[in-house]
Amino acid sequence: MFEVGFTEIVLILGIALLVLGPERLPKLAADIGRWAGRARSMARQLRTQLEQEANYDPLRDSPRPAATTPPPATAAATAAAAAAAAAEPTTTPAPDGTGATAPDETDAPKPQ
Repeated sequence: MFEVGFTEIVLILGIALLVLGPERLPKLAADIGRWAGRARSMARQLRTQLEQEANYDPLRDSPRPAATTPPPATAAATAAAAAAAAAEPTTTPAPDGTGATAPDETDAPKPQ
C-alpha cells in the first residue's frame, strides 16, 4: 500500500523549507504537532467512552437502597397511631398541690 519512508520525509521537509522559508516552518511544525496531539487525545477519549459503554451493566452499576433505612410508614399505621393518641385522656395537676392529677375539663362529658 502507501508507505512513506525516510527519504520521502526528508524530501517533503526540504520542499517545505524552500516554499515557507526558515521563519514560518517552525511555527507550521508546532501547529501540526498541536493538531496531531489534539487528534490523538480525541481518539483516546472516544475509545475510552466506547469501552465504558460496551462494559456498562445497568443492573450491576445501579445504586441499591441502604438496608438500614426503615420502610416509610403507611397511611393506615399513621392514622391508627393518631387515633390511639387521641383516645388517651389528658390530665393536669390537681389545684390542691397534692401531686394528684385531675382530668382536664376538656375530657369531661359535655352537656347536651
